[in-house]
Amino acid sequence: MIGGKANVLYEKAYAFAVRVVKAYQFLSAEKREYVLSKQLLRCGTSIGANVTEANGAISDADFSAKISIAYKEYLETKYWLNLLHDTDFITSKMFESMFADADELGKMLFTKLRSTRQLRNAI
Repeated sequence: MIGGKANVLYEKAYAFAVRVVKAYQFLSAEKREYVLSKQLLRCGTSIGANVTEANGAISDADFSAKISIAYKEYLETKYWLNLLHDTDFITSKMFESMFADADELGKMLFTKLRSTRQLRNAI
C-alpha cells in the first residue's frame, strides 16, 4: 500500500518496536525478568513486521491478512503490558505511556482492517 497513511502506520509501528526493544533491554538488565519481557518483545515488534509485509502485499486479501495479524499482535502486546504492570515489573508511568502508544496503533490497524474488509465485501 503506497501513500501517506501507510507510511504513518509503518513509522508509528517502527517507533513502537524501538520502545519495546528498549523496554526489553531494561527489563532483562535491570529487573532480571526474561520470560514476560521476551513475550512482549516478540509481539510488540511483530506489529511493525506485519505492517511491513502488508505494505508489500500482492493482493487485497494478502494485505488484509497481514493487517489482521498485526492487530492480533497488538492485542497480545496489551496483555503482556498489563501483566508486567500488575506484577510490578514496569511502573504506572511506563505502562500508561506504552499502552497509549499501543492503543494508537491498534486504532489505526482496526481502521485499516475495517476498510479492507468493507472493500472486499463490496467486490
